[in-house]
Amino acid sequence: MKTRYSFSVVRYVHDVVGGEFVNVGVALYAPDVNFIDAKCTNKYGRLSKLFISVDGDQFRGLMSFLETQIDDARRKLEGEFQFSRKPRDILDILHRIVPKDDSSLQFSQPGAGLTADPDKILRELFERYVERYSEKKEYAARDDNEVWKIFKQPLEQKRVTKYLQPHQIVTNDYEYEFEHAWKNKQWRVLEPLSFDLENAHSIKDKAAKWLGRAVELQNAKEEFKLYMLLGRPLREELMPAYTKAENILNKIPIAKEFVREDEAEDFANEVQREIEQHENKA
Repeated sequence: MKTRYSFSVVRYVHDVVGGEFVNVGVALYAPDVNFIDAKCTNKYGRLSKLFISVDGDQFRGLMSFLETQIDDARRKLEGEFQFSRKPRDILDILHRIVPKDDSSLQFSQPGAGLTADPDKILRELFERYVERYSEKKEYAARDDNEVWKIFKQPLEQKRVTKYLQPHQIVTNDYEYEFEHAWKNKQWRVLEPLSFDLENAHSIKDKAAKWLGRAVELQNAKEEFKLYMLLGRPLREELMPAYTKAENILNKIPIAKEFVREDEAEDFANEVQREIEQHENKA
């Protein structure tokens, strides 16, 4: 059965006075089935060509903020929390997240339609309004955030994402903030890693960089365990490089555990069990 939906294109406006913008995402809301989601890009190559002074870290932070707020809105729709009133359309929700002002994030007037699959329509709209204009220099079927979504879904179903929080591990010379962590005697930190990259070199290089980071993090005063949530390449010809990447990650000298995509459900059960045990003892 088809349900009504509204959508809005997310725009990055570098200069509000000049009014120039680039489409960077799409948000969609189907009220009758309590569906809300957004798909955003974190690639800023096209932005940096159009707007020389673009701050890549700031841009990625904006995209991460919007997706986090959309996640909060979804929980409200599902009843874990509540809106004071049910939103009229997607723009009503987006303007609660980012008020209509001089922000770098602006939203188009809503479009609307009927669909039997809101998630599919969101992907198609993202391809239509965002991806078709993106440069295809680097093959990357999924980034770290897309790998995280695979693991987040079963964690949400177990209602444990509300216990996850950012946590920074600090050494004398370095610090690194994990976006998803919880504490049970010691900190458990989650790090989604996509190895669905352009070539074998980039896959092995990403693993080597994480090995170097972990060598420094082992000097932290507090104990912690690292869960590496791994996304494998979708191209079979890159699997030998991925195997070598796992071999590199195995050399990480801190307490760690690899969790692969097909283990996401079992991992969510494990997290739920540990958190419930911790809560019962508290």
